[in-house]
Amino acid sequence: MVTPTPLEAELLEVAGSVPDPELPVLTLRELGVVRALRLHGADSAEVELTPTYTGCPAVEAMSLDIERVLREHGMREVTVRRVLAPAWSTDDITEEGRRKLREFGIAPPRVGRPEGPVPVSLGPARALPRAAREPAPRAAPATSDTGPNPVPCPYCGAAETELLSRFSSTACRALRRCLSCREPFDHFKEL
Repeated sequence: MVTPTPLEAELLEVAGSVPDPELPVLTLRELGVVRALRLHGADSAEVELTPTYTGCPAVEAMSLDIERVLREHGMREVTVRRVLAPAWSTDDITEEGRRKLREFGIAPPRVGRPEGPVPVSLGPARALPRAAREPAPRAAPATSDTGPNPVPCPYCGAAETELLSRFSSTACRALRRCLSCREPFDHFKEL
């Protein structure tokens, strides 16, 4: 790993201070997507940005915001390069970012991915309706989360929550509800 110069470190902090366009309570540094900054001459910078997933629609806005703040700090030429390896993971969110998510009412992702294969459990198989006149099967009810690694409620801290929808306002969040205080909340899913 190359040690950044003091100016590169300063500009990396500036680039990392940009708010996330989808979660403005977090900076790009707290989200863990700004990976590196290199100077090419006195007024030219290249920033490495890793999207939360390859199809993330916010990457363009992030890139433009990074270019803007670095130009305001004297960089004439700014290049934001998307870097896909190593892939971003929710483990890259800083402790400060996790704290801010909780305060904002979003359950942060759980820390630490298991080593090795990830177990997958499938729900019960449902047969297709025999004829078009038969009603389609009902959606599965909400599932409770009281296992060994529950998603705690960001409002009251209770561990008993239920999954309402695997997707919420963005693809990286799920919609949950606390069984104690009954408040719905987003959960930033683990990747």
